[in-house]
Amino acid sequence: MIIQKFDVIGISVRTTNENGQSGEDIPALWKKFITEEIQQKIPGKISEDIFSIYTDYEKDHTKPYTTILGCKVESLDFIPENMVGKTIESADYEELIAKGNLAEGIVYNKWLEIWNSDLDRSFTADFEVYGAKTQNPENAEVAIYIAIQ
Repeated sequence: MIIQKFDVIGISVRTTNENGQSGEDIPALWKKFITEEIQQKIPGKISEDIFSIYTDYEKDHTKPYTTILGCKVESLDFIPENMVGKTIESADYEELIAKGNLAEGIVYNKWLEIWNSDLDRSFTADFEVYGAKTQNPENAEVAIYIAIQ
């Protein structure tokens, strides 16, 4: 499926899957996002859905990349201090759905499947969408979009 270009503003961390580093950095980013009410501070939001974006890959999922937690916005004209803005270019994506209890690592488990799959990934920007279907964390659906060649 083709996803049209969109802009996002949020907070970010540079991390890597090596030595379990992302397993510490990404939950810490989520904690900051929630405790500092970042979602409420993002200007020009066009939706309350939270996007977890994986981008600026050094090479592939085994090398460093940037994770951005944020929301879709009208423009990147005003990016608050200590936040980042990123344009996700139009591209072809494969959609996968992680279903179940968020506390049981359904999203991470889906990523393990993705890393071990033969998807022809482009490693430009991949993302998860936390929307209405994640309101009940014990029976959630998270859409994961993987950029493909």
